[in-house]
Amino acid sequence: MKSSSVVMDSRCYLHVMEAYLRLDNCEKVVELFSEFESRKLSDSKRYLGQIYRVLCESLGKSRRAFEALEYFREMEKKGVSEYSIYSTLICSFARLREVKVVEELVTEAKSKTTIRDPDVYLKLVIMYVEEGLLEKTLEVAEAMKDADVKVSDCVLCAIINGFSKRRGFSSSVNVYEKLILKGYEPGQVTYASIINAYCRLGQHIKAEKVFAEMMQKGLDKCVVAYSSMIVMYGKTNRLKNAMKLVAKMKEKGCKPNVWIYNSLIDMHGKEKDLKQIEKLWKEMKRRKVEPDKITYTSIIGAYCKAKEFDKCIKLYNEYRINKGGIDKAMAGTMVGVYSKVGMVDELVKLLQDMKIEGQRLDQRLYQSAWNAFTEAGMQLQTQWMKESFHVS
Repeated sequence: MKSSSVVMDSRCYLHVMEAYLRLDNCEKVVELFSEFESRKLSDSKRYLGQIYRVLCESLGKSRRAFEALEYFREMEKKGVSEYSIYSTLICSFARLREVKVVEELVTEAKSKTTIRDPDVYLKLVIMYVEEGLLEKTLEVAEAMKDADVKVSDCVLCAIINGFSKRRGFSSSVNVYEKLILKGYEPGQVTYASIINAYCRLGQHIKAEKVFAEMMQKGLDKCVVAYSSMIVMYGKTNRLKNAMKLVAKMKEKGCKPNVWIYNSLIDMHGKEKDLKQIEKLWKEMKRRKVEPDKITYTSIIGAYCKAKEFDKCIKLYNEYRINKGGIDKAMAGTMVGVYSKVGMVDELVKLLQDMKIEGQRLDQRLYQSAWNAFTEAGMQLQTQWMKESFHVS
């Protein structure tokens, strides 16, 4: 970094190291630090703490936390104080899930300063969740209150999701309700998570109550929350409620996602409302919402019930062109379609594809295909089926 025309002072080293930190070039940061130390610049003391901070942060991002800790101890021996490095070190070791080291650093930091960086607390929660130490996440929330640091929506959501992931939805809603009683304030992502939990548990009244609370706070543009509610209405056959909510989210400028469209298509399929299904399908295309396997299965199933087999076949071919895989639900519908219209060649191709993709035939599908081949006088195909598939 030296040249005949430019002489680096300590401030310059700091800025260049920060630049390499942003570029995630740890080796260059370490190289510059070594060069800086060897030059023993007269103004080094003024910037030494900040330079160590950049070095430790760069090493931490490169998962070299133990090296960063060694440099930090070296800095302390020189009598330099830079307490912000504690946050860097705690986050670095939390990413490595070194619980013992993290807790020692937290205790040490608390004896010297107050940890106010919300990201540190979030990293602690994530570490404890990954290690299955869920009660510790609640201690982190209490520590934030004690330090007069606002418990962020991200931290609350990480705690709730941690309990949900490790102990199930019932545990997560119990923890959520206790946190609310203690005065913690959820935000959009926490509301969305807990609404999903209530919906999954079938606690529909509580889901609606929390959703209404969320709307009253002006958090009315969360597609995930809308999605959970609409899917819930779909599972409970509340089509009118679902349609009203879809209209509301559109008024708020929210774009329905594929889960919402899938739920609406399924609901209208149960009502045999092909006109509305066609409208939703066209709307998905217009809004560039990519249909998934569930979308195609639901639409094809609806047309199959209405005996519109040509549309079933057209949609299935489109699905396969788009690299869609065959599962039991899709196979069940299409075996029935091809059998009913006597398209035995297409039925053979479907069965071959199922075998290639590792799908099995249940008794109903096996019998349906067998009957189609028998009626068409295709003894070779029936023998192939018998040899190729073990009925589940």
